[in-house]
Amino acid sequence: MDNNMFRRLTALFCTILLLAASGSAAFADSFEFDRDNLPYTDDWDAYSYDEEYYSQLAGQGASINFYNWGEYISDGSDDLVDVIAEFEALTDIKVYYTNFATNEELYAKLKSGAASYDVIVPSDYMVARMIKEEMLAPLDYSNIPNVRYMNPAFMDPNYDPGSVYSLPYAWNTVGIIYNTSMVDEEPDSWSVLWDEQYAGQILMFNNSRDAFGVTLKYLGYSLNTEDPAQMREAAELLKEQKPLVQAYVMDQIFDKMENNEAAIATYYSGDALLIDNDNIAIAIPKEGTNKFVDACCIPAVAKNKLGAEMFINFLNEPPIAAQNTEYVGYGTANLAAYCLLDEEVRNDPILYPPQEILDNSEMYINLSDEANLMLDQLWTEVKASNKNILTWGILPVMTIAAIVIGKRQYRKNREKRHKYMIED
Repeated sequence: MDNNMFRRLTALFCTILLLAASGSAAFADSFEFDRDNLPYTDDWDAYSYDEEYYSQLAGQGASINFYNWGEYISDGSDDLVDVIAEFEALTDIKVYYTNFATNEELYAKLKSGAASYDVIVPSDYMVARMIKEEMLAPLDYSNIPNVRYMNPAFMDPNYDPGSVYSLPYAWNTVGIIYNTSMVDEEPDSWSVLWDEQYAGQILMFNNSRDAFGVTLKYLGYSLNTEDPAQMREAAELLKEQKPLVQAYVMDQIFDKMENNEAAIATYYSGDALLIDNDNIAIAIPKEGTNKFVDACCIPAVAKNKLGAEMFINFLNEPPIAAQNTEYVGYGTANLAAYCLLDEEVRNDPILYPPQEILDNSEMYINLSDEANLMLDQLWTEVKASNKNILTWGILPVMTIAAIVIGKRQYRKNREKRHKYMIED
């Protein structure tokens, strides 16, 4: 059987798999699979590259632009594979790699047309938003034969019915990362983010969806609520929290937590494993949390779609996916890669949370345009609010104090002059 025929049969198999899974969105969001009966070998040598497939664009000066989260692909450190260098050597395709910090930054960059990318890695709800706005190109699975290794539980998700536009890259949950030398007890509630004893020691998400998400869960609401009253209540609570927050961060969390500059942070659970500090731990609050999937997609304006699909396929070569998930610190949706992981890693409750945690978690969905607009407006209000004068900084406070004192003295002098004028 030639390689083209093999790829066509693989695509047919995947289509049948997706059709079989369609209509079971609850299953797709459950992330359940049988960890005791793994369908693939744990022999690393059993997997080899299809060199003919990967040579399709060799010698043509081909390139792709890859837009990804920071610290989110194995770079050759920790004795793991340098994914991009390996792909370039195998395919003769140059990869231009840049990072974004939030889904909203990714969206704004693509929407503005300021840059062109071939592969992007948005999160679930942003995938749905981009599909709705026709910003993504359908995947040609005949060019991604390694889709056969994907866990069926991750295919046909709510955010992309039929897995037409996306293929999972990694998944995990949101939790509270904390320093055990600075926090007396393991936090069991989001309420710790409003605990005044940690004033100035709290790091908060610097993006609206996650910041509102944890706040809504703390209030007992769905993180996908579109109820204006509930959204407003969450905004007011975030304003009350602001005086306690040291900083709103994304990737900056790593340096701050490694250097003991903060006691508590909200972030993606797997990142706790990447922070180089023996005192770092992770807790999942009792109110529930967000479980998320980051997925590989191809923008509708991509200039090298074949190269992009080859790169997505390469990311799902089992040995590559296994080493990449070790580096990233999140769970993999690639079952063959999962089989290659050490048993200790497969049983890590941070990477692969127990089902009771997943059952108490929600996935984001794309909100309506009206709800997204309100969320953006409320987040702007939160960031601009000043509930406590101490959050302004010393210089602004001193300046305001000087103005107030100056005005008072001016009024006193004016009153004195007025008094003298009357007496005269």
